[in-house]
Amino acid sequence: MAEKSALVAQNRKARHEYEILETFEAGLVLMGPEVKSMREGNVNLQDGYATIEGGEAWLHGVHISPYDPADRWNADPRRRRKLLLNKSELHALAGRTEQKGLTIVPLDVHFRGGWAKVTLGLARGKQQHDKREALRRRQLDREVEREIGRRR
Repeated sequence: MAEKSALVAQNRKARHEYEILETFEAGLVLMGPEVKSMREGNVNLQDGYATIEGGEAWLHGVHISPYDPADRWNADPRRRRKLLLNKSELHALAGRTEQKGLTIVPLDVHFRGGWAKVTLGLARGKQQHDKREALRRRQLDREVEREIGRRR
């Protein structure tokens, strides 16, 4: 039986700006107030990215708003957070990000079995014409679906 996963936040901009080549799921090392704030959905992934430094993965630029009741125990909302990946995934990501033009971006944050997880995407930046083509394709698909619905 599959475990239930509760989606907290999505990075829709990442799928527009980047071509996602591969995805990984990583655990997040958080402080108590950050977990409570995440459960309330106070997470912004838009400027986030991940790096591999010294054999460890780190998440940068993700904003988790302070949890008001935990006033003095709140950490810096934009601090870097450690990612938990197994060694083979870490080595694979480290090797692939050294290639020209590849980066690691957070795609979503969710809870699975009570644990905070982040879905990471190994991504290559899209050119402007690729973004326009994707928008055009999506718009055509919408029009086709609308026409099919109208004919029924």
